[in-house]
Amino acid sequence: MKLISIKRETKPETRFTRKMGALSIKVTYIKKQFLNIPYKTLHKYRETYYGEVKDCEDCVLAR
Repeated sequence: MKLISIKRETKPETRFTRKMGALSIKVTYIKKQFLNIPYKTLHKYRETYYGEVKDCEDCVLAR
């Protein structure tokens, strides 16, 4: 049994933009786990409306 593991999880989220309104997008979280308890998010990225993959820290849609 591993003490530390890394897990990738994809969740649908709703974001809002002024031009397009409410968008339902898939956000993928890469989390570090200790004994299957998540304690740190290593990376978070999303797929755009046009199919591009972007880092969530680069683009803040809701201001």
